[in-house]
Amino acid sequence: MANTKSAKKTNRVIGRRTAVNKARRTGMRSSWRKVEEAIASGDAKAAQEALRAAESATMRSVTKGVVHKNTASRKVSRLASRVGALTKK
Repeated sequence: MANTKSAKKTNRVIGRRTAVNKARRTGMRSSWRKVEEAIASGDAKAAQEALRAAESATMRSVTKGVVHKNTASRKVSRLASRVGALTKK
């Protein structure tokens, strides 16, 4: 339990930042899910559009400190390779 005034304020700030980061992480994961659904449906055009949006959301999360740069790059790369395989069919 926080005892000092500054520690109490820090707890309040952490609560607000946690809520913001949670919303960003949820939006990022939702964009990934849209790419997965487009791949599953076999719609190459929709998958490419969803991938573009997912990459943007993911890299924006990197700049905000929600996920690590390498984690984001790995996820986007794997999604891109799956979308690429879908377009080659």
